[in-house]
Amino acid sequence: MQLAIRVDVDTNIGMREGVPRLLELFKQYALRASFFISFGPDRSGRAIRRLWRPSFLLKMMRTNPLRLYGVRTLLSGTLLPSKPIGEAEAEILRSIPQEGHEIGIHGYDHVRWQDGIESMEEGEIELELKKSMDAYERIFGKHPLSTAAPGWRCTSLSLAVQERLGFLYASDVRGKFPFFPVHNGRTIQTLQIPTTLPTADELIGRRRELAGVFLSSMGPGLNVLTVHAEVEGRAYVTFFRDFLEGVLKRKAVLVSLGEVAQLILQRRREAVPRLAVRRGKVPGRSGWVAMQGPLAA
Repeated sequence: MQLAIRVDVDTNIGMREGVPRLLELFKQYALRASFFISFGPDRSGRAIRRLWRPSFLLKMMRTNPLRLYGVRTLLSGTLLPSKPIGEAEAEILRSIPQEGHEIGIHGYDHVRWQDGIESMEEGEIELELKKSMDAYERIFGKHPLSTAAPGWRCTSLSLAVQERLGFLYASDVRGKFPFFPVHNGRTIQTLQIPTTLPTADELIGRRRELAGVFLSSMGPGLNVLTVHAEVEGRAYVTFFRDFLEGVLKRKAVLVSLGEVAQLILQRRREAVPRLAVRRGKVPGRSGWVAMQGPLAA
């Protein structure tokens, strides 16, 4: 049993408060994780436009967003100005690889991508990714190797753009195992490593004893858990600590997504399944997400 922990940083408060707390927690347990950073403005308040979706309204009612994100975040980009998420926190960002973790990009404007990717043309998608890449290169002096689509939302155009930009791997979808996406008969050469487990915000208010639920959801092979700096790094840090202790008791092997990608691409690339990416629903999450398609019969 392997576990890869992916940390998404979607907001300014997640960067400033959640990331340092998670780094301390990972140091305590001698664990490595894969961080994905939104480098652009925190426009979280604009997510209020999703209230017309009944599923989003229900999610807000059961998760208590005020506790999760705070007033500043909920109004960011509307009544309050947008603060940059990654670009203004170079010191915190540099501390992540210094602690032994890897960093990829998680879009530039998280809300714009999540709410607008369906209508974006290739040029718009490329601009969003390049703005994050440029910010990354200004801070670290090198090209980012990985990307994760905000909200697990990608399209055939975004998959083609990230392939052209030369990413080693992406983590854009929900699924069960690594694969290469196929669109119109062509294999995209950017390896996809899906999130395999549910996320805390999908289960809050729906299930009790979250640590036990996550531990029981793990199976043989590679498990990929996505946590959010705003959630597990703040209000739900106790749950996350309990989960990590349970993982260590089970003697699961902790790996980074980068390690997984390097091993697959170097040793068994030809054995990786080629699968379509489709849209689907995940219980507890509002709207569609990109999902790994089924194996051919």
